[in-house]
Amino acid sequence: QVQLIESGGGLVQAGDSLRLSCAASGLSFSSYKMGWFRQAPGKEREFVATINWSGGSTYYGDSVKGRFTISRDNAKNTVYLQMNSLKPEDTAIYFCAAAHRSVSDSWLARANKYDYWGQGTQVTVSA
Repeated sequence: QVQLIESGGGLVQAGDSLRLSCAASGLSFSSYKMGWFRQAPGKEREFVATINWSGGSTYYGDSVKGRFTISRDNAKNTVYLQMNSLKPEDTAIYFCAAAHRSVSDSWLARANKYDYWGQGTQVTVSA
């Protein structure tokens, strides 16, 4: 059974930092590209960042470029999202997801290309 368990969310003030973690089990972690998405109330799920199986390639959504950094530790089966300079508009539930490494990088901003999803962790940024 595949499990993706996010942690690290919380309530912070604008300008603060948070690091989210996503621990994976039940899959061959290094065979999957990993992504982070977020969803705010009343809005569609939004692509945040993705990283390839080795960690050598990363891509970011326009709204987080320069502020967020995705990384992974294949020895720990964990993917991270370092979020700096947080803004109130970053408030959302953050989900990690896994896409098989055969998925083209050009498709990784699309949620439907991911096979597995975590339950999400809430991030709230106050002004």
